[in-house]
Amino acid sequence: MKRRNAWFGILLLALLLVAGGRALWLWLDRPIERVSIRGEWDYVSADYLRTQLAPLVQGTTWLSADLGVLRNRALEIGWLKEVRISREWPNALVFELVEQVPIARWNDDFLLNPKGEPFAFAPLAVPSGLPDLAGPNGSSEEVLSYYHRLTPYFANLSLALTQFRLEPRGAWRVQLSNGAWIMLGRREHEVRLARLAASWQRELSRYSEHIRYIDLRYPNGVAVAWHGQSDFEASED
Repeated sequence: MKRRNAWFGILLLALLLVAGGRALWLWLDRPIERVSIRGEWDYVSADYLRTQLAPLVQGTTWLSADLGVLRNRALEIGWLKEVRISREWPNALVFELVEQVPIARWNDDFLLNPKGEPFAFAPLAVPSGLPDLAGPNGSSEEVLSYYHRLTPYFANLSLALTQFRLEPRGAWRVQLSNGAWIMLGRREHEVRLARLAASWQRELSRYSEHIRYIDLRYPNGVAVAWHGQSDFEASED
C-alpha cells in the first residue's frame, strides 16, 4: 500500500509539474508588443526598417517565434546584409541590422555591394554618384571586377567612367563622364586600350566634347563618331 501511495504521489507531482510548466509557457508566450531595431545606417532609416519588419512579426508570440525563420525573412529586405535577432523580456524582439553598402547601379533595378552581389533598392531612392553597370544575369561579379580593373586605366587619361556594359554576346562598351562611348568589343582589350591611349593623348583629348563614340573594334587605328555625324557600323569582335 505504501509503495502504491508513493507511485501515486510521484505521478501527481509529475502532472502538477507538467500543468505548471504549461501554464508558465502560456504566460511567457505572450504576443510580441515591441520590436527594437539597433544598428548604424547611412542609407536606410529606422522608420523604413520598422515598416518592413512589422509584417514579419505580426501574429507571432514571444517564445514560439522561430528566430531562424525570422532572420531569413528579414534578409529578403533588399538593403539588409546581416540580421541578428534576440528575445528581450518580457515581450520584445531585438533586431541588430547591418545595411548593404551600395557601390554601383546594376541593370536599372538593382544595386551592387562590394562583393558584386545585386540587391533591390526600391522603394528607396538610388544614392547619387554611383557608376551604372549592366550585363547578363549572373555576370555582376565579372562586370564589377573588370570595372575596377579599367577605372585606374582611364583615370590615367584623366577620364572617369559613368556607364559600363557587358553585352549578351560578350562585347564591352563604356561611357565616359563627358557622355562619349568607347566600343571595346570582345577581345584584344589590352591592344585596343593602348591604341586608345595613344590616340587620346596625341589628338582626341582636344576634341573630347565633340566625340559621340570611339570604336576600337578595327584591326588598325580607331574610328570616331562626332556629334551630328551619321552612325556607322563595325563588326562585333
